Amino acid sequence: MQPHVFQAMSWFITFIAMIFICGSALVFANDDERYVNCSNSFDCGDIKGVGYPFWGSNRPDYCGYPELKLDCSDQDPEITIEKLTYKVLGIDNQTRTLSVARKDYAENICPTLILNTTWIPNLLNYTSDDHNITIYYGCPPQGAPTSTVLPQFPCEINATQMTGYFTAFANFSVLGSSASSLISYLASCKDSIEVPVRESAFQQILSTPTAAQLLGSLNQGFGLEWNASNSFCDTCQSSGGKCGYNQTTTAFTCYCKDQPQQFSCQQSPTEAQSPTNDQSSNNSTKKRPLVIGLSTAGAVVIGIFFGCWILFLVQRRKRKSAQVKSKGLPVATPPSSKGLTTSTNLSQTTTSLTSSKSYLENGSTYFGVRVFSYNELEEATNCFDPSKELGDGGFGTVYHGVLKDGRVVAVKRLYENNMRRAEQFMNEIEILARLRHKNLVILYGCTSRHSHELLLVYEYIPNGTVADHLHGRQSNSGLLTWPVRLSIAIETASALAYLHTSDVIHRDVKTNNILLDNDFHVKVADFGLSRLFPNDVTHVSTAPQGTPGYVDPEYYQCYQLTNKSDVYSFGVVLIELISSLQAVDTNRHRHDINLSNMAVNKIQNHALNELVDPSLGFDKDIVVRRMVTSVAELAFRCLQQDREMRPAMEEVLEALKRIEKENYGAGNAEVLDIRDDDVGLLKHAPPPVQLSPDSLSDPFWADSSSTITPHSY
Repeated sequence: MQPHVFQAMSWFITFIAMIFICGSALVFANDDERYVNCSNSFDCGDIKGVGYPFWGSNRPDYCGYPELKLDCSDQDPEITIEKLTYKVLGIDNQTRTLSVARKDYAENICPTLILNTTWIPNLLNYTSDDHNITIYYGCPPQGAPTSTVLPQFPCEINATQMTGYFTAFANFSVLGSSASSLISYLASCKDSIEVPVRESAFQQILSTPTAAQLLGSLNQGFGLEWNASNSFCDTCQSSGGKCGYNQTTTAFTCYCKDQPQQFSCQQSPTEAQSPTNDQSSNNSTKKRPLVIGLSTAGAVVIGIFFGCWILFLVQRRKRKSAQVKSKGLPVATPPSSKGLTTSTNLSQTTTSLTSSKSYLENGSTYFGVRVFSYNELEEATNCFDPSKELGDGGFGTVYHGVLKDGRVVAVKRLYENNMRRAEQFMNEIEILARLRHKNLVILYGCTSRHSHELLLVYEYIPNGTVADHLHGRQSNSGLLTWPVRLSIAIETASALAYLHTSDVIHRDVKTNNILLDNDFHVKVADFGLSRLFPNDVTHVSTAPQGTPGYVDPEYYQCYQLTNKSDVYSFGVVLIELISSLQAVDTNRHRHDINLSNMAVNKIQNHALNELVDPSLGFDKDIVVRRMVTSVAELAFRCLQQDREMRPAMEEVLEALKRIEKENYGAGNAEVLDIRDDDVGLLKHAPPPVQLSPDSLSDPFWADSSSTITPHSY
């Protein structure tokens, strides 16, 4: 064998040996690092033994939920939830209760920023011991109630003097004849918020309704129950694992000694309780590294043999080629082999990859859309001036901006540049870059995914969202007449039908994600949760995500996402267009908290008139009555629990077009109601399972339920 061949083989054998040593180190390493780190509780200020679902201090973020980070820099630990900071008074792992008090009310009943106490849906909920106190700020001096009716207090907020009141009762009827005048007066106050207190503190306020007592009661705090995949965590712990959270999949994860699992370690709870099985498991665990090591060694030996053989063939071909060249003959090109790549090709590939990355960083395009520099978008939004905010929510803040070329844009600034946000960022770019439809918002570009901030640039849609006009800040404009609402339904259905034919499921269809231009034409937005859906599969198994009130109950129960999941959500949108009511409203009767449940009941009981927005003229206009009834029937079909009973989005679109065409040219035909035969058939179908806010306790809702208003790009 030639010396240079021997040298190459020696290098190859050394390289394989290094791989073997490193692989052996990994095989024989101790328990998984995440398992070890999440096994240990931590102390946070005066609170000892804190564990899942919390993290902070020296406990990594993958050991707890992203929203439940504790600040342990002081003796009094703190937690920030939905932009408000709270003092953590205690953590009870047995009852899974967190005791907190609002930090902004620590010393003063008049905080600088007046913010409501809000929670992360389905992750944190009030306990049965909590009661709300309503505090009013900036009340006018005219018509003020006497101090015997409501306790008042003076306030100075941002150098402005004002008067405030508070009340510990929710029903003003207890005030008798003065109730109506008092309600009218309090409605004229500039701000009002609700702050929870414990039952004992609540009683103290009732007995001594003074500002000092209110402040003392607020500092006693209140309780919050957490539901961070509690059932999954119990299963994980019983199998010997440690509970955690996967930032990549945004779902609960069970960390085991060898590697993370979805819900539990391989050993079952029954095996864990059996001494015999414990011994057997320990023996098999001890033998496993040896078996793996021997198998790896055998594979390495075989690899060395084949490596030497390949090197020998390469060198022989090189010698033959040299001999042919020396004789002046053309060189024959050897047949390609999957296992062989010359150094020249490798160099070219590396250069190509490097240049591609450089190309991306320097602007140009990404997935076919333009890549903006951070400085360019900072200039367009005047350094992300707060006065230019269009809205904010769970994923980021949207700003109004003007590019150098004069285009008016909406810039979404994602909150955190972490793996989870990067995936949503990439997902939205990949989907919107390949789609073109007049009713889908246009994505102009983005920053590089390697940028220190993730920014998405959309066309600016000036007229807010459908939610704004139905039950938000523009709900009193009166601009959403029935023809406009039907047009919105048709255009939204057209966009969704196009998505489905393009193998995309939106997965977050709601009125907050339907934007309107000045002519009330639809632009469907927010594709952060969307999924590509291959046309050769029946469903995609994935953890439920979306917004409570809109999520397909079958998807929630079976973890099977289909395009019929969007149909269900669109059914809720249709009911919103008919009723102008919110999809979820805890102020309604408990059976009607979910609008879909309320609608199904009204339609089945022939009480559609009780659901319809009175401003639409349902009782006076025959044509409107006919069309609203037909759309309600269609929505009823979309809201069926069994996805097989729901129509496809293409069918929904055709039905809406037919309703519009048949009725606008029908003249004064007879008033139609829901047909008895149709209702009879539907009555015997199982009604949709409705998920109240209390029942939506699955962890996967934690960050998805937040909405960006008024613009949810």
